[in-house]
Amino acid sequence: MSISSRARDFAAKAHAGQMYGPDESYMVHLDAVVKLVGDDIEAAKAIAYLHDVVEDTGVDIHDIGLRFGGFVADCVSLVTDEPGANRKERKAATHAKLAKVKYPFYLALVVKAADRCANVEACIRKGNTGLLKMYQDEQEAFRGAVYRPGLCDHLWQRIDNALKAGRRRGGDNE
Repeated sequence: MSISSRARDFAAKAHAGQMYGPDESYMVHLDAVVKLVGDDIEAAKAIAYLHDVVEDTGVDIHDIGLRFGGFVADCVSLVTDEPGANRKERKAATHAKLAKVKYPFYLALVVKAADRCANVEACIRKGNTGLLKMYQDEQEAFRGAVYRPGLCDHLWQRIDNALKAGRRRGGDNE
């Protein structure tokens, strides 16, 4: 069984019972992120399936390392939000961590961009203007931390297009 298949099975068990919004299994989100990272690199797909398990379940990063290896665990750790009293503090600490990411851990940045893209596109699809506005407000700091020229530019274009489309549909009150 491939590492990405094992990661999908593991994530499905870890996220069992969790929902992505009020009406979708959490696996809908994970599958969307994996689709955005593409089929080329097994490690990228594994990281995409596992990107929320430490943050949103009882799984710890040590367990990820034992099951999927140090590289995958390091990348999952990079995309996992840092602790903080509120979203603003968590995101500031996480962005500071991501801004320092260097090769060979760029796969973590690809997964982070794919995650944001999937979330923004889901907001538009579901008409969740409040959450979309939050992503619009965070975009400058997020991009400053995660973007690297030439790395997954197609995802950044999709994110930018989705955020612009959201503004046209009323996701921004400016």
